[in-house]
Amino acid sequence: MKRNLICIICPRGCSLCVEGEGAALTVVGNACPKGEQYAIDECTHPTRTVTSIVRVSNREDTMVSVKTAAPIPKENIFDVMKLIRAAKVEAPVRSGTVILSNVFGTDVIATKTIR
Repeated sequence: MKRNLICIICPRGCSLCVEGEGAALTVVGNACPKGEQYAIDECTHPTRTVTSIVRVSNREDTMVSVKTAAPIPKENIFDVMKLIRAAKVEAPVRSGTVILSNVFGTDVIATKTIR
């Protein structure tokens, strides 16, 4: 397998080339060890932080922004979004409040304060 990536860990944006199979991956083009780890993770088990909004039920036309507290496996994004779409919260909500607990090993938290 050969895969070309752009590293997103820092603003440098290194052009990475990953070659190999399974645990025998080699990465070239990275300027730092973080870029190498990013490329290996992206090829073996990609994860993403999910961001969205949840309805505030006791406020008309109000939503609160939310995100997963840690990245989740990429293949679970649509399942997390179903849970987020079904969720409702009542104001007041403080930034950092857990909206959904233990969703694929992490929490969905509010990123904004709604009074």
